Amino acid sequence: MKILVVGKGGREHALLTAFSESPTATELYSFPGSDAIAEIATLVDVDGLESLIAWMKGNDIELCVAGEESYLVTGEGLANLCEIEEIPCWGPHFQSAQLEASKEFAKEFMLRHDIPTGAAAGCADIDEARVAINGVYPTVLKFDGLAAGKGVAVCPDEATAEEFLNDVMVERRFGAGRLLVEECLIGPEVSVFAAVVDDKYLIFTPARDYKRALDGDLGPNTGGMGAVASRQLVSKELLAQIDREIVKPTVDGLVKDGLPYRGFIYFGLMITKDGPKIIEYNCRFGDPECQAVMPIVGGDLTQFCFDGAKGELNPELLNFSEGWSVCLVRASAGYPETSRSGDVITGFGDVEGARVYHAGTRKNADGQWETNGGRVLAVVAGGDDRKSAVDAAYKQLEKVTFDGMQSRTDVGVFNF
Repeated sequence: MKILVVGKGGREHALLTAFSESPTATELYSFPGSDAIAEIATLVDVDGLESLIAWMKGNDIELCVAGEESYLVTGEGLANLCEIEEIPCWGPHFQSAQLEASKEFAKEFMLRHDIPTGAAAGCADIDEARVAINGVYPTVLKFDGLAAGKGVAVCPDEATAEEFLNDVMVERRFGAGRLLVEECLIGPEVSVFAAVVDDKYLIFTPARDYKRALDGDLGPNTGGMGAVASRQLVSKELLAQIDREIVKPTVDGLVKDGLPYRGFIYFGLMITKDGPKIIEYNCRFGDPECQAVMPIVGGDLTQFCFDGAKGELNPELLNFSEGWSVCLVRASAGYPETSRSGDVITGFGDVEGARVYHAGTRKNADGQWETNGGRVLAVVAGGDDRKSAVDAAYKQLEKVTFDGMQSRTDVGVFNF
């Protein structure tokens, strides 16, 4: 099967690796890809989304998989354009992907379908935001549009809120857009993923993302400094409640609102004293949660996604390990405020019994791997229990080094 995965980061590296290991024979392609992805897939050199669609049509691509969220809402939308050319696409249509592209759209969807979430107010400018905050702290501020996982701030006081408001609403760090002022929910966070095919769905292994840069969940927000995944992460009773109160109403709501959906959906949840509440949707697999989840997904992911893109949900094609998977991120010097490129990475060849997924790497003129972005790579290891998985992941992470590297030392250890 000829498959093209759209994206270039660690999530796409993990997805392509999983496709390459599926029983179904594959011929893999990627756009735009990376030097690491080029070792398992052929990179496609085109100049944009419409050119990519034409290339896929001309090269008989049988399945397009959306990795990065931006392509789902670029132009007319990746999935919409694929549909016109009759290319099966594992990823939602433009109008459905607004669940991620617009925090305000998502909040209105949640409220319309009685899905448990925090109270919020949409704001057009900094003055409206100040009125919405009304001196209540902590508060959560969210840039309405896409911001690569960096458009959210949990503000404990007025000073931090003003700093974020100025950054987003005056300096326009993420471009033009509205802001959501949201109630700050308290409790442990859980990431739940589902494969959605029209009115049917399959819940994957739950995960937990470590967003803050520093140990103890301190420091600035990042795109994710690590993740753990296990079916033991939440009780069967809690997962059933999440399914009943959040996942099913979301899928039913998509159908009721006429929003076509075939692809992965991410539910970012807070387990509050009043039960699970949804913080946000992503219209694709999370990153770095994907890197933690993929190694414990067994069966034929290739055939599963292909069937799903054509309208058939076949859960019997997959199975899930009962153990634990721990993903540890190495980030570059300066991250998340800046990122330094060009530091040589060593130790890949010494890693044993673990996976390495590349996120921000490249090969230099001498053929050495070097840093090329904020989150550089992830080392992922598993075990029957959490401690053994944590120990195995950190043992292998120690082998992969570069100047200025940053990692948390408490992923899988610190409890939210």
